[in-house]
Amino acid sequence: MSLDEDDTQQRLKAAVHYTVGRICLKIGQEQHKEFSRQAIAAIAETTFRQCEIFARDLEAFARHAKRSTVSAEDVKLVARRSTALSMYIQNKSEELNQEKKSTGKRKSKDTEETLRTSLQGLHVNKILTQNYQWLL
Repeated sequence: MSLDEDDTQQRLKAAVHYTVGRICLKIGQEQHKEFSRQAIAAIAETTFRQCEIFARDLEAFARHAKRSTVSAEDVKLVARRSTALSMYIQNKSEELNQEKKSTGKRKSKDTEETLRTSLQGLHVNKILTQNYQWLL
């Protein structure tokens, strides 16, 4: 791994750690619980590793289909491992398709950007609550 790639990976890990910390703080306030620094670090590391696995799988699915671009269908395939994530992505996909049908327009860059933004902003809070309920 080059120095730039290592720096990028460290920045991504820091961003994930920060985001997980904020989510844990919010959940902790709502549930009147507290997360230890070790628990937050463990959740952040697990989340980062899972994202790496998702990224490799997405690339492999696109490559298998002889495409250079990851599609929404690839994302749905990756999400099948998690029921909550799969249901969320399926619902968001249907919602976007309904919007597309109601406007009568062809797929636009705005729709693609909306999907991309929605997928990036998945309800991590809900998923963390479901997957790490034992910490509360």
